[in-house]
This record gives sequence, C-alpha cells and structure tokens, in this order.
Amino acid sequence: MAGPPATGGAGASTNGTAGAQGGGHGSGTDSTEADVVNKMLSDYLFIVLGILSAGLLVWRFCTVLVRYVRTVTSLNNDTQKYFAMQSGKVSWFKKNIQYSPIFGKRHNREFQLSSAINVGTLPTRLQFVFLLGYFATNIAFCVITIDYSGPLTQVAALVRNRTGVLSVVNMVPLFLMAGRNNPLIKLLGMSFDTFNLLHRWLGRIVILEALAHTLAFLISNASRNGWDGAFQTTFRVPYMMWGFIATCAFLALGIQAASIFRHAFYETFKVVHILLAALSVAGVYYHLDLKQLPQLPYIKAVIALWIFDRAARFIRISYHNIGSGGTKTLVEALPGGACRVTVTMARPWDFKPGQHAYLYMPSISLWQSHPFTVAWSEESDKMEGDRLPMDRHDVLAKRKTTFSFVIRSRTGFTGTLYNKASACVDGRMVTRCLVEGPYTGGHTMHSYGTVMLFAGGVGITQAVPHVRDLVAAYSNGTAAVRKCVLVWVIQTPEHLEWIRPWMTEILAMDKRREVLRILLFVSRPRSTKEIHSPSATVQMFPGRPNIDTLLGIEMENQVGTLGVSVCGPGALSDEVRRAVRNKQYGGNIEFVEEAFSW
Repeated sequence: MAGPPATGGAGASTNGTAGAQGGGHGSGTDSTEADVVNKMLSDYLFIVLGILSAGLLVWRFCTVLVRYVRTVTSLNNDTQKYFAMQSGKVSWFKKNIQYSPIFGKRHNREFQLSSAINVGTLPTRLQFVFLLGYFATNIAFCVITIDYSGPLTQVAALVRNRTGVLSVVNMVPLFLMAGRNNPLIKLLGMSFDTFNLLHRWLGRIVILEALAHTLAFLISNASRNGWDGAFQTTFRVPYMMWGFIATCAFLALGIQAASIFRHAFYETFKVVHILLAALSVAGVYYHLDLKQLPQLPYIKAVIALWIFDRAARFIRISYHNIGSGGTKTLVEALPGGACRVTVTMARPWDFKPGQHAYLYMPSISLWQSHPFTVAWSEESDKMEGDRLPMDRHDVLAKRKTTFSFVIRSRTGFTGTLYNKASACVDGRMVTRCLVEGPYTGGHTMHSYGTVMLFAGGVGITQAVPHVRDLVAAYSNGTAAVRKCVLVWVIQTPEHLEWIRPWMTEILAMDKRREVLRILLFVSRPRSTKEIHSPSATVQMFPGRPNIDTLLGIEMENQVGTLGVSVCGPGALSDEVRRAVRNKQYGGNIEFVEEAFSW
C-alpha cells in the first residue's frame, strides 16, 4: 500500500506576519477570505466523494435487485431465455467501459522487468477515469482563486495553506480505504483490492500536496532569510518541526511503498509502512494541535478510523480464536510446493464462498498476518457422553468450524511454512495459528443460469467453495444455475492433490452429474500417460485452454445469464476478461475477477 498523506512543515514566517491557517498574508480580512475558500474546497472534496459513493450505492442496489429477481424468477425455469440476451447498449457498456482495461487487454498481469523487479499492474478504464478525475480535481483546488501576480511571499502563503488543508482532508478517505474493516467494502460491493488501489493513489496525491505545502513555506522564508534561516526557523518552532517530520515520513512512505520495493521486500515493507504511518500521523497531529489549527478534527478522525480498524481486528481474533480450547492447526506439505493448512476454530463461523482470512502464525512470522482465500469449510457437532444440548448456547458451544487453506510456497512466510512442514514426520506439523476474519465473500453465483469458473494454480481455492455451493443449491432448487463448468489450469497432475479430498466429496454430491463439468488443463505434463479423463464430466487435456472456444461452446446452449469468474495468474485473468468482452454481443455475460494485489 502506498503511504498516507501528510501536512508538511508549514507555518508562519519568522516575524509572524503569515498566518498558518488562513491566507497567510495581508489584512485580517484577506486571511479570513482565504480561510473561507479553503474550508469550502475541503467541503467540496467530501461532496465529490459523497456523490460518487451515492452513485455507487445506487448501482449496488440495482445490481442486487436484478440478481435477486433473476434468481427468484428462474428457480422453476429451465430455459431462462429472457435473461440469456441483453441489449446492444448494455453490451457496449460492458465491453468498452465496465470490463475494459485502459487499453489492449492488460490489466491484472504484472509488469516485471525481471524475476525480482515488479512495477505493478494497470487499473481498469473505469478506475483510471476516477483516479484521473480525482487527481485533476485536487490540482484544480490547489491553484484556483490564487492571484499569482502578487508578491512571492503572498502567493507562497496562499499555496502553502491551500495544499496543507487539502492534504489533511484527503487523509480521511485515505485511512478509511486502508482498513480491512472498511464498511464501504460491503456497502458498495467493491473489493478490498479496489480500495487498496485507491489507497495507493490517494497516498500519492496527498504526499504531493504535503510536499508542495512544505516547499511553499521554505521557499517563501528563504527568499527573506536565506535557506539556512528557513531551516533554522523550521527546527526552532515546535509545530513547524513536527510538520517537517511528518513530511519527511510521508516522503519515505511514498518511496518504500513503490511497487518495486513493495514486491521485493513485502514483509519488511509492512512493518516499516506501519511505523512510518504512525510517525507521520503523530507529526501531523502535533503540527496542528500546537498551533490549534482548524484542521485538527480531520486528523482526529484519521486516528479514530485507525483505532476502529485495529480494535475490530482484535475483536475478530479474540472472538473466533479464544475459548473452547482455542484454535487447533494442522499444516500438511503437499506435492508441487504447497501446504494445506487446516484450522479448527474455537467458535463457529458462518462461511460463504469467496471469503478470505488473515493468518497469524507466531512460530513462522511473529506477529505479522497474511491473507489467504478459504478453500474449504466443515461443520461438526461434538457431544460429550449422553448429555444433550439444552439451549442455543449449548449448541453453539459444541459446534466446531474447520477451515482449510492451500498456500503455495514462495518466499518469506509461505516459503518458511512449507519448509518447516516438509521437515516434519510425514510432512505434517501441528502449530499455533490465529485466524482474523471473515472478510468479503458476499457475492454468490446463484443468479446465473450458466456458470463458468476459471482457476489457475492455487486460484482453485476461490472456485472450489463456489462449486460446492452451486451443486448444493441446484440439488435443493434454490438457485438459477443449470450448468456449472470448472476450468482449472495446472502445471502438473500432482497439483490435483491440493484439493483431492474436497473434490472427492463434491463428486459424490447429489445431482452433481446433472449440473457440473470439470475441465482440467495440464500445461507441463511429463508424459501423455499422465493425461487421462476419469469420466465424461471430468476431463483432462494437455496444454492451455482456448478461452474463446470454451466460452463459445457454452454460449451455443446458454441457459440464462452466463456468469464468468476467474482467479489465478494475471495473464489468465486478462485472457478471460478479453474473451468475455469479445463475446458481449453474443449473449448476456457478466464477469467477476477475484484478485488480491499488494
């Protein structure tokens, strides 16, 4: 994540003629007018964000309503022809705006200069338009109503105060978007990955505003007292010194949060990022508090958001992991460089497909947590002796929830975990693990008559819960789904071991053959003997899938709306996205991408 915003080391001049919170020059009337303009622009920023949120909320409501109506009206309709087609205008919107990358087909595939140098991904076209618009809005707000024909000290004071105010104001949405417990994630139906992207770019915006804030003061002061005098004033006046410290911390945050450093040293990045963020917030707080500037409530709101998120994390961890003997964790080393982590929770957890959780393993990575998709869940009731539960509390006390994760070995935490498990007898290790969650997982595939789930490698952990959920819903008659196709791309057949026990259970489910087909593509088979199809509904092929062909086959006999989901490497996600966009005029297709960029 990119660094939070800042207000820099701004302040009054040495003789006190430039007020730090107003126009900073001239008469009290001029200063008051500047104060009013800065306050108005601050309010306008919140209004802009509020209008965008309201628009997204309306979109969210309409989307949920359409999916609900589609589900209810399709329960006893095996053709669902009404929902199989869509208007040309809707097809154009999906192809060119909703699902479109900025250009070409590249979105989730990372730009890698080498195996160690990663410069990140590109936003979608909609995300780019929002980011560009918000960036332009901030630039405009920083420069409008300022008379640049006046003396340097007057212009610098106005620029200094304007950029400082906007920087602090932007800290509120910045810290809101950084939180795992951001209420807007569920309210607006946006993923944490999208808010993470917005967080990074908001951080860059406010860092630039903080830098402009500080430079405006230094340049103005240096024009009268020289650079030595400007820096002496900065370090001699306490509130200026704290502002300068905050600016330095923000600049350090911006540098260390760059994609190259973030990807190369992620675990170190997280620790340093938190420490620098805390230092910058403290610097901004004292910078505003010592001078009693009117922007102080904004930084208090930032601190409140941070405390809320940390408190919510602590409550989640405590509730789900403490009591009834605590959590019990088994780590199994699997073929293909992966681990299966099975956690028996202390308290029950109502699982939904698509949820993820953060795992804390002190024996592996001290107090750090790492996010993983929940691949499987099971419920069991453990009764002691002949005693029957007498009330709801007794039932919940005996109910146990078990979660499983498949974790691919890379570097850092995942590599250490796999190596420790492999070194144990039979590749099985019992350890201590705390689970923080659940997060997201509200999107189901129940409203689609036809569902295609694409997964690459360990991305199968996102697809398996949806497969089980859809087969069960079809059997119970509680979903619109009539056809479900799982396409899994793996490097070698040994990767099948990652989910073998769960897939065995799915294949034994009632009415599974009527609704589910599984297509396995092995990209690097050692020999043709490894490629064999167990049945007509579970088939294996060498090489990589042709996404366009697979989509075309399903669309020839499409039932209802076709829902396409993908989770896996960026190249696979981009290829599925491209194919979905190209097929928009052939039927009603909706696209869901599950990704977690960092």
